[in-house]
Amino acid sequence: MQKQVTRRGRPLGATTFEVEPALAFGAVVRALRTADGVGQEALAHQAGIERSHMGKIERGEHMPTLAMILRIANALGRTAGELLLETESVLTEQQNARQQSQATDS
Repeated sequence: MQKQVTRRGRPLGATTFEVEPALAFGAVVRALRTADGVGQEALAHQAGIERSHMGKIERGEHMPTLAMILRIANALGRTAGELLLETESVLTEQQNARQQSQATDS
């Protein structure tokens, strides 16, 4: 049996990702990390990923896999559900702000 090679980045065949959820998730991770007084490098180490990769996640330049979300949540002492609920809340706030802006522009 041939050993399976682990590759970094997006799954094979994936060429794009949605920017808004990536930005919202990254903002949530950064806010929780800073609120806890944890450095980016320390969080990345606890989650088992490279610091530069954590930076990309926090800036919304990379959408983490489910496995990575679980590791980040664990490193933050939270559940993946909590992270996703916070992300959904940020997205809802952004959507409401856009709708209000459009309503005032009309």
